[in-house]
Amino acid sequence: MIESNRNKDLEKRIEAYVDGDLSTREIDELWAELLDNEYYYDYMKSVASMKKVAEDRQEKSRLQGSESQKAVWLSAAAAILLMIGAATIFNISTEPAENVSPISSIELDYYRSADGMAAENMESDVVRRAISTANTGDVAEALSLINEELQKENSDYKEAELLITSGSILYNSGRFADAIERFETAIDINYDDMMLRERNYWYLGNAYFQVNKLDEAKFALEQAFELNGAYSRVAQSYLRALSVR
Repeated sequence: MIESNRNKDLEKRIEAYVDGDLSTREIDELWAELLDNEYYYDYMKSVASMKKVAEDRQEKSRLQGSESQKAVWLSAAAAILLMIGAATIFNISTEPAENVSPISSIELDYYRSADGMAAENMESDVVRRAISTANTGDVAEALSLINEELQKENSDYKEAELLITSGSILYNSGRFADAIERFETAIDINYDDMMLRERNYWYLGNAYFQVNKLDEAKFALEQAFELNGAYSRVAQSYLRALSVR
């Protein structure tokens, strides 16, 4: 169904997202809107599909010149991120409440372009290297990079970011108890970024859900819901489901 009143600003931000031109904060804000808007979720899939066609054409001419190489990379990266985001956020949030299950994996935002990184993340070269390493399958080396950085004197924000990143890598490796330990440690750190804190609670709730600690999962998801950000709606859906278990 075509909406009578197009949201041109939202369309513009969707196109910027697919191009890899949004910051981490802007991406989270965009997903918060898309969680409750199936029409523009489908619109984003269409934009990503068109970008994929452009990517394929550019790839065929790659050997004739390297000028379009960055555009190809950004397009592929955005398509990957779109598919991961759709699987872990949108589809789960629209399931019947009684059918929800913990997310199978946590999206790692290594694929976002450097130009699209939030300012506070620009210093986190170790985080990007660790995620890149984990994506190659070398989880032990990725965790070693983060653990080494944690031994240094870092800001509260960066320490939390390192812990949440390592917890996410552990979660994706099926090491849920170890992931819980990292997420819990990050929660005890005093930092001002509520979006990162909300994400921390969301991941922690899912990690507890994975090991069937439902009371703990409910508490963490309640905190994510009360922060009223990008994960608020999906956390509420999980809370409804867990309340009848």
